Amino acid sequence: MSDVQQYLIKFERDKTAAEVIARKTAKELESKRTTLIDVVKSLGDYINDENSQIRSNAVTYLSQVIGALSRTILSKQQVQILCQFFCDRIDDGGAIAGLHNLQLLAAYRSDMAIMTFRAVTKHFQDFMLHQRARRQEILGLLNDLMLNHRPAIKGLGDEAVIGVTDLVSGEKDPRNLMIVFSILRVLIVEWEISQTVQKLFDAVFCYFPITFRPSSDDSHALTVQDLKVRLRDCIAASSLFAPYALPQLVDKLDSTSLNVKKDVLKTIGACASAYDPSVISNYSVTLWDALKYELLNVQDEELAQEALIVLQAIALRLKQDLASTTSMMYLARYLKPVTEECLDQLKEPQHKQAKPVGDIIQYVGSTSIIAYHLIVKAVLPPLITMYQDASEIARRRAFLEVLIQIFSAAIALGQVSRTAPFQSNSDDPLQLFKSSLFDIFTHTLMGTSSAEVSYRLVALKGLVRLCQISGFLEDSDITLAVQHFDEIVLLDQSDEWSELKIEAIQALVEISKLKPNIVMDISFPFFLAKLPDSDPSDDTAYLDALEGLARLSVEKTLSDVLVRRLLNKLEVVLQASAASKYPQAILATLHFVLSRRELVQDSLLQTCYERVVLSLVRQAALASLDSKSSSALTDMATLEILGRLVGTVVKALDEQKRQTIALESYTLFAEKDALYGSRLMPSEIPYKQCQTTILSTWILASVGSSAEALYTTGDHSGLPNLLQDLMRAGLHEQVPLIRHYLFRQIGLLINKFMPSGMSDEMLELLRYPLTTMPRSNDTLEAAVPMSFWIAKALTLRLESTDEVLEHLLGFLVDSFYGASCARGFGILLAPDEILSKDHGATIRLLCGQKVFSTCIPKLAVGYRESEDTVKPNFLIALSGILKYTPAEIIMTETDTLLPLLLQSLDLEEDEVKAASIEIIIVIAQKAPSSVEGHLSSLTGRLLRCATQGTKNSSNVRLNALRCLQTLPGRVRDSAILPFKTGVTRGLLGVLDDRKRRIRKEAVQCKAAWLAMDELDDGD
Repeated sequence: MSDVQQYLIKFERDKTAAEVIARKTAKELESKRTTLIDVVKSLGDYINDENSQIRSNAVTYLSQVIGALSRTILSKQQVQILCQFFCDRIDDGGAIAGLHNLQLLAAYRSDMAIMTFRAVTKHFQDFMLHQRARRQEILGLLNDLMLNHRPAIKGLGDEAVIGVTDLVSGEKDPRNLMIVFSILRVLIVEWEISQTVQKLFDAVFCYFPITFRPSSDDSHALTVQDLKVRLRDCIAASSLFAPYALPQLVDKLDSTSLNVKKDVLKTIGACASAYDPSVISNYSVTLWDALKYELLNVQDEELAQEALIVLQAIALRLKQDLASTTSMMYLARYLKPVTEECLDQLKEPQHKQAKPVGDIIQYVGSTSIIAYHLIVKAVLPPLITMYQDASEIARRRAFLEVLIQIFSAAIALGQVSRTAPFQSNSDDPLQLFKSSLFDIFTHTLMGTSSAEVSYRLVALKGLVRLCQISGFLEDSDITLAVQHFDEIVLLDQSDEWSELKIEAIQALVEISKLKPNIVMDISFPFFLAKLPDSDPSDDTAYLDALEGLARLSVEKTLSDVLVRRLLNKLEVVLQASAASKYPQAILATLHFVLSRRELVQDSLLQTCYERVVLSLVRQAALASLDSKSSSALTDMATLEILGRLVGTVVKALDEQKRQTIALESYTLFAEKDALYGSRLMPSEIPYKQCQTTILSTWILASVGSSAEALYTTGDHSGLPNLLQDLMRAGLHEQVPLIRHYLFRQIGLLINKFMPSGMSDEMLELLRYPLTTMPRSNDTLEAAVPMSFWIAKALTLRLESTDEVLEHLLGFLVDSFYGASCARGFGILLAPDEILSKDHGATIRLLCGQKVFSTCIPKLAVGYRESEDTVKPNFLIALSGILKYTPAEIIMTETDTLLPLLLQSLDLEEDEVKAASIEIIIVIAQKAPSSVEGHLSSLTGRLLRCATQGTKNSSNVRLNALRCLQTLPGRVRDSAILPFKTGVTRGLLGVLDDRKRRIRKEAVQCKAAWLAMDELDDGD
């Protein structure tokens, strides 16, 4: 049986197997075991069979054989004969594929490409009667001819244009249109189309605007935007289209569809960017007349933005060759009606047009220096006159805003012109009004009543813009502006850190990028002068000065100076024994500034190491030893801020220095054992010395996990003893903050420094507080949180997690420890600043899921089986776990959780109720069907949480309203409608809540419930 016979038999049942046969034939041809003549003869009667399907299959066989051949195997004569053969049988299936394979061969010549092109364009006069896939195959062949044999097809001239346009006329399939637009664009760009421009334009523009919407099951991922962009490229491809395209596009701007108008504007913009400047100049005034309506009568902000982009594109195209007098003439002709219209709009009594006018000026003026000069000359003199004649502040503010946009255009020119940056010089018409403009903005800023905040804000922004225009103001003018900004920050009597003060600081930041020396010479001394050398009076001006300095020190140069001066000031203040708040403010400012810098390899790092880590920490340690004197460094709040600052510096140091610091974790650079003697925590220790635990905790958090602390030997054999000492101190400590830091340090040491293989010893430590310690009210507040911090350290490492959680869950039914243990579960997964990845803690990715999967089933069973007196403990523990569990994990157990969460809403603890409602909101948003069976109890409980103001905190009431508002629109109407009347009536009492934000939420919630059964416009 011949290959062709085998192929025809297989083809109907297994096309892949048939293709294998065709490749086998191709290999035989390449190895010369058979010849092309033999292959063609083997087709025999099949290619002349009366059955069209058999003919098509035979031709497909030959096509696949050719497709499997190497490019050089066939001679020119053979390719010529095959090309003629396929063209003659172009109706048969497989012929188009055969022609496609032929045109890829090396021997394929121009005459064959022309033969193929003519066969396609002349034969398929009934193109649209074919199936979509067949049309796509034909268009693919034409596209390949254009791509691979363009010179030959181009030689056909108008014949090719007419052939293609006639062929594709009426095509509507989006995938085919992508190919059609690609072919047409090649014709438009590369052919001489002066005789066929109308025909080509009609073939393209008949598809505008695109209204295609992809189906949801479209696997080709073709979007309407793809089609729009491809069609837009065609319309903008030739300036010869302008007389046809631009008038029709302008007419389509009258469409009521926002999408159509947006598409029109984008297309006009594409044409403006691509057509010849001379052509665009002819239509520039017409286009302006059409676009100004969209800009001055804004219906949609997005449309107005697109119109501005088009105006900008026109100006950019017209300035293409500014060395040419013609180009300058084009630009002047275009800008004349633009500036005239802008001035006319500004003369109107209403000042609503000021913003769109300013936008027009800014967008067009930023396109080129010539455009900017033309606009400034035309607009600025009358604009200043109008400002001076205006008596109302609202009109004056509007004019100032337009001036600011003129300045912004000048700044933009300086930013985009890299080769020749814009410099304001004697040729700049703005220079003629420099003095007037500077006086206008400075007088408005400093001479206007402090009640006119918005007016002063505009003046401040304008003054900043003037300073930012390259080469415009003298340094003396910028210095005066900086002085004004300084006065606003520190001397202005408006509200504490009002918007005006914040903008003034931002203005100084912007100027520091351009003129850092002026800010350093003027602002820094002015601000630092507000920082006294001793304890300040009740005046809090130093706080404004410090915050201003912190916000201002963005540039590295300024930041360097600030850090050094603040360290000097802190040293003086501490020597003067100032009250704690002032040193705390300085330390907080230093921490803020340094935390924004990348300190590794920073030139300041060594200074900070010496003066913060070595000096300040040692001073704090020595101060704690002096029981008689009082110092700011013995205040716990001061030590906490200092600890954060120390941590920021230590993290940036190299490993060797961090190891040195780790060895001083407890001596704090004072003499060895001066703080604690031979053991870390004796039974009685002075209160001041205990406070230094805060510093030692931050130091241990900041060093690497491989560092060895003073009381930890190289093999970590000293770690259990260290932990026991810390536990002993924590159990006896009465000050909550110190006790909290002791517990955090215990958790940090176990999680970060404990080597593997010590789990059993850590479990013993875990059990000690709750099982061994005598039960008393004195130990209750310490034993439970200590146990949970040890558990947290182990759980985050996924170390002995089952044993840890089993131990803690067992105490929920304990009459003495149960309630405290229930609240302790909130510690397990809660994020902590010290026990964090930033400080080298070990936090496994699945620790949250492990806690959830282990605890939730046991909490659910425990709640059902426990006595009523301890049931709340299980709900409180559940809330503590869920509060920090990712939503995707929670969603796996909604059936188990919802009944428990609903019961939680009956508890007295506000924090538990608020957290439970947040979880219910997540469930209602992600799985609304799961709450349908609980709607009765859910809505009733939520209404009680929202309305009983004396029993519920504002956070609980707010969450309850948000949860109620989540239900309409998510839960099926048929399920929720029966509760509509009860909920809307229940909300009436909330509308009079004493908190404004709760009243607002209640109004929105009620509106959501009232509107849920109303018909939409499309129903």
